[in-house]
Amino acid sequence: QVQLVESGGGFVQPGGSLRLSCEGSGNFYMMSWYRQAPGKQRELVGSVTTTGRMNVVDPMKGRFTISGDVAKRTISLQMNSLRPEDTGVYYCNGVVIVDRTPHDYWGQGTQVTVSS
Repeated sequence: QVQLVESGGGFVQPGGSLRLSCEGSGNFYMMSWYRQAPGKQRELVGSVTTTGRMNVVDPMKGRFTISGDVAKRTISLQMNSLRPEDTGVYYCNGVVIVDRTPHDYWGQGTQVTVSS
């Protein structure tokens, strides 16, 4: 059974930092972090692939750092210089390839609140 469990969310003041971690079970091809702000669609934050490539999407580059090891089924997200607009639920995602078809799996999400 494929599972993903996030940890590390919480409340932080603007300019602060948080580190999110995710541990999974499953034969993942790629692991990612997504986030969903109130009233908005879920968006990609960054990913780690089996080749070791790590990428954070442009709007968050410079403030957020992805690390992890897909073979070890772990991915982390270091968030610095947090802003109120970073508030949302952060989800860990894992992609499993079955018969050449990708299947997405999600963690339960962890709340991040940035506020003064």
